Amino acid sequence: MIGTKFSRRALLGSALAAPFIRGAAAQGEPYVLGSVFPQSGPNAEYGPVFTSGVQLALQHIEQDRLLQRPIRYISEDSQALPQQGVIAMTKLVNVDKAHWTFAAFTSVSKAIAPIGDRAKTVMINGGAVGPDLSGLSPYFWNVIPLAHLETRTLLPYLVGQGKKRFALVYVDDPLGDAILKELGEQLPKAGGELVGSFSIPRDAQQFGPVAARVRQVRPDAVYIASFGAQQAQIIKGLRNNGVSQQLCSYSAMNLESIRTLPEANGMTFTVQKVDYAGGDALTRRFAEDYKKAHNREPTVYNANYYNGCRLFGLLAQELEKTNTPVNGDTLRAALLRVRKFPLVGGTGEFDDAGNMMAAIEVVQWNNGSLTKLV
Repeated sequence: MIGTKFSRRALLGSALAAPFIRGAAAQGEPYVLGSVFPQSGPNAEYGPVFTSGVQLALQHIEQDRLLQRPIRYISEDSQALPQQGVIAMTKLVNVDKAHWTFAAFTSVSKAIAPIGDRAKTVMINGGAVGPDLSGLSPYFWNVIPLAHLETRTLLPYLVGQGKKRFALVYVDDPLGDAILKELGEQLPKAGGELVGSFSIPRDAQQFGPVAARVRQVRPDAVYIASFGAQQAQIIKGLRNNGVSQQLCSYSAMNLESIRTLPEANGMTFTVQKVDYAGGDALTRRFAEDYKKAHNREPTVYNANYYNGCRLFGLLAQELEKTNTPVNGDTLRAALLRVRKFPLVGGTGEFDDAGNMMAAIEVVQWNNGSLTKLV
């Protein structure tokens, strides 16, 4: 995990901007790419994780001379809050005239989607998993499997392991609501049941009372649907208040702050399947360069936003070949025409709604290491 916080000014400074100015080799004005990521607040841990994937893709686009024009990247702070996200997206669209933007968090994504839709600015989500993000806008695309795909992999596996009674602890926002609905529908199909669901405010940090209610319903497993700093507090709150059952969740648990948490040992969750060591040349290059730059193995969040940025490079390259203007409509038309792209993890294929298909696997934290279960 990148430990330092960053500012928008720093992202626009020489350390980031210099590699993307190609002088005489560049033709025309820069393409503007922008992100609406949290840089401050309780979910600031995600900002550097997402951004590092974008930055590496920008470096590779430059090294490969994929485009005729340079790229300018601008990062705005959403604080993982819808209102701040709207402010950030409005600036990127109206002031910076962004060609392509990166989004994260279900509630923020839903808040900014109408802004991008009106401006016909592409929005790429590589971190939020609310199922209702599919089809949110013709210009809102997902390079991450949404929660309904993750739960439909996890639940049958856990039920097959004898975990049939589930309790859900979920944050009171669109993500939590979506997972509540998904578990209610999918658990009976998998042979399990939802024996209790417990909503918590976004800013809650004390979970003793919730743990007591969880214990009362005697579950076999507890599904946690939250994100950011609150995830660690929920895990500690449950474990420290007598909840010893299997803890499980979705891909948001693949964070450094969870990996290093003793109470998270044995946490089972789903992630995208990416073979960094034995995959194709692009995947290996991504993994090697990421580890070289950050001294740690990449996560799927890094890969998702790398893919989201690389996708722009591939689509814009297609348009440049025919001297077609690069805008939301032409990018979307190119996406639907080409459909399949060489991305980290293998070929990325997109459906009509702009959702990328991806294989999912079940993993577990064991003494700080990630173990594949299925």
